[in-house]
Amino acid sequence: MKTTSTKFSINTPFGNFIAVYSDHGLAALNFPNGKTESSGRAAAKPDVSPKIREWHHATEAALKKSLAGQKSDKLPPLDLEGTEFQKSVWRELRKISPGKTKSYGEIAQAIGNPKAVRAVGGACGANPIPVLVPCHRVLAANKKIGGFSGGMDWKYRLLEIEGVKV
Repeated sequence: MKTTSTKFSINTPFGNFIAVYSDHGLAALNFPNGKTESSGRAAAKPDVSPKIREWHHATEAALKKSLAGQKSDKLPPLDLEGTEFQKSVWRELRKISPGKTKSYGEIAQAIGNPKAVRAVGGACGANPIPVLVPCHRVLAANKKIGGFSGGMDWKYRLLEIEGVKV
């Protein structure tokens, strides 16, 4: 269970993302101007622990690399809350390299639950750390675009940044 929540803004060429940290790591990453955006701008507070500041620097670097279509080498600890099924999907998503995609069915196969295609889609939609846990790289059958929690414009934009043609 998360005991505290600290928010920081990450300024990018695409707007300000909001990173949310618990005592255990990065807990959420919210898109700018999207339905998942936090209200208000997050500001660095002097009483934030050095550990969270370090995590924030790692998050900021990883996000900026991802938004440039590059693989982020170092992520902060991720504090992903969800079911074991969701966590297995999110672990599998992190294995998809920039510029590559997989289908919901391929993810279901990879986690050993081939009939859970729709549930994989649900887990992608529940992903609290989009971009860094790259659910945008998951497509429907026949390379068709499925839904995206940050909005379809973001899904297309992220795939385009990575050079994926859909």
